[in-house]
Amino acid sequence: MKNKIILFSMLAVLVVSIVSLSSFSKIKDVTIPAKNTEGGINFIEQDWSKALQQAKTENKLVFLDIYASWCGPCKMLKQNTFSNAKVGGFFNANFVNVSVDGEQGVGPTLAQQYAIEGYPTLIVTDNTGKPLLYSVGYMDAAELLDFAKAALKKKQ
Repeated sequence: MKNKIILFSMLAVLVVSIVSLSSFSKIKDVTIPAKNTEGGINFIEQDWSKALQQAKTENKLVFLDIYASWCGPCKMLKQNTFSNAKVGGFFNANFVNVSVDGEQGVGPTLAQQYAIEGYPTLIVTDNTGKPLLYSVGYMDAAELLDFAKAALKKKQ
């Protein structure tokens, strides 16, 4: 009888754990297309050199999103904030936007160069890569627009 109670208790804990974990699967891996057709930010993906060259050509600042594929706040930022039409319009007009996985390709080099301590890290640089402003963590649309405006003031 005692063994049956222990077995039943373990089974109940297992079922509750599985149900709880299934709620985390609702956060999906979100990738941002190179050309966003829904009004959000248009990002250059994983190509830091291209972003710097384009920024020089267009005389713009660079907005760098350094993320990790496993990072929940990074996914929320891409899904909720970067896809916002107002945010997209402002960033596409004023910045060259680049998104880099901090753990792949050029990402580890940039993460080391900018001393990244957490994901997501958002950095605005001049067209040579010199950092002007940075932030770590999730921001909603209004906060990100304030961040961008503060960066543009530093350019002047």
